[in-house]
Amino acid sequence: MNFQYPQRSPAQRARFSQVIRRSPASLSWTLAVLAIAALVMTPVVVVLSSIFTDSSDIWNHLASTVLPRYIGNSLVLMLGVGCGVSAMGIATAWLVTVCRFPGRRVFEWALLLPLASPAYLLAYTYTELLGYFGPVQLALRSLFRWDSIQDYWFPNIRSIWGAILMLSLSLYPYVYLLARVAFQEQSIRSLEASRVLGCNPWRSFFSVALPLARPAIMGGLALALMETLNDFGTVEYFGVNTFTTGIYRTWFGMGERVAATQLAAVLMLFILALILWEGWSRRQAKYYQCDSPQQVLPGYPLWGMRQIGAQLICCLPIALGLLVPMAYLIQLAVQNASETFDDAFWQLSRHSLLLAIATALTAVPLSLVVAYGLRLNPKPPLVLGARLASMGYAVPGAVIAVGLLIPLGQFDQVAGNFGLVLGGTAIALVLAYLVRFLAVSLNTVESSLQKIKPNLDDASRSLGHGPGQTLLKIHLPLMNSGLLTAVMLVFVDVMKELPATLVMRPFNFDTLAIRVYQYASDERLAAASAPALAILAVGLLPVVLLSWRIAQGRSRA
Repeated sequence: MNFQYPQRSPAQRARFSQVIRRSPASLSWTLAVLAIAALVMTPVVVVLSSIFTDSSDIWNHLASTVLPRYIGNSLVLMLGVGCGVSAMGIATAWLVTVCRFPGRRVFEWALLLPLASPAYLLAYTYTELLGYFGPVQLALRSLFRWDSIQDYWFPNIRSIWGAILMLSLSLYPYVYLLARVAFQEQSIRSLEASRVLGCNPWRSFFSVALPLARPAIMGGLALALMETLNDFGTVEYFGVNTFTTGIYRTWFGMGERVAATQLAAVLMLFILALILWEGWSRRQAKYYQCDSPQQVLPGYPLWGMRQIGAQLICCLPIALGLLVPMAYLIQLAVQNASETFDDAFWQLSRHSLLLAIATALTAVPLSLVVAYGLRLNPKPPLVLGARLASMGYAVPGAVIAVGLLIPLGQFDQVAGNFGLVLGGTAIALVLAYLVRFLAVSLNTVESSLQKIKPNLDDASRSLGHGPGQTLLKIHLPLMNSGLLTAVMLVFVDVMKELPATLVMRPFNFDTLAIRVYQYASDERLAAASAPALAILAVGLLPVVLLSWRIAQGRSRA
């Protein structure tokens, strides 16, 4: 016989929750949440406070020489990547959701795979493929009997337009995933009404489906643009001067710590303006769906050239964003196996694995504390603390590194008798990773925790268990899948992170991402092929898991 705990009335639940919130255990959870939020906000506060620091001479020099170029290139990069990811993400999402053609079910999950390819890996690979001595131009010269570059024109991949293409191929899955979910959840009645009124599929898409999916599309676009501003490897390799390259050069090249921090503050203002613009752009819009989620959207069968066109549109991002670079890297790694899979490769792999494991196993418990503290006491201060703790992902890695180096350096000066306590150590690097990727873990853990009904909390506490025992005995066994997903996501993000690692890594403690960047900068892609493949292989793990879940969800539907 199944036993069900009695349901509490709203008044009883409110009185019970008030008693819990006043308990010492609940107060300790509250303080822990606020402490974690303060940790995440420390680099942001340090960077923003630098605006009021006097550095007029060097700042005037930067403002009159390179700052306009940083701003212009960043804006062009954001505009180009925004158009690129929107076009690829929206088009492919609409095709696999509404249209019917062979291969559609494979494309549903395969279109997520390029998310595993960091943009800087694409930049290094395509520079080697499309360079003057690369296989593409060599084949063209052999085929058409061209003798030199004067006989033909070939686009220069190492330009701002090349950077836009690389970033778009790597980041379009953000828009694709959210747009596809939005299209699946749209009202069938709205689309059928547009067809009854004489709209063809294209007009229904532009007049009804696209406006209704706008919130999801804007959310994916905001994520892609934040990653664009965070990128360092691609823009530095292509010679495009942006804020991230400027911060690195000002700090390490010119030795101007304050000026680098002020550049980071300007970049933070860019991020803030982007977030505010996204909210303001739909401030008066309301979006409602009336249909049951069990209803299936009507499909548009494609035949002939339309079918081939849809398949090509879906194939190109996958091929260019993953298959072509992976195949070329595998070829280089096999041809140069003795040079690539050496002792240095395994040492770098150990460094990267240690950092990724340490960060993941620290981020998930911290996320659990924040999410459970918010569940115990969802008051405005705790809600604000939880939201601040999830802000790190919106902050570029270079900004976090600069914002942490200053307070850590001051701490080491106070503890000068003990040498470098935090600054210049692996602990500082893990701390930077935590600030940046805690949001990834927090969102996953919070989503898993919200699926557990509050009745289980009430029943556990009525039996004499405190919040800690309830978490250990009730919630954790029910959250195994979510916790494992959070660990995997943080692990992969740490393996791919380049800007923060480049600034804060300890001396003689390189990682796979650092070695790929160094070898590629020296035009030694063959030597960088094995580390690049390792990063790519690790990045595929959560993408494959997410794709599998999408396929399972489709099967259940």
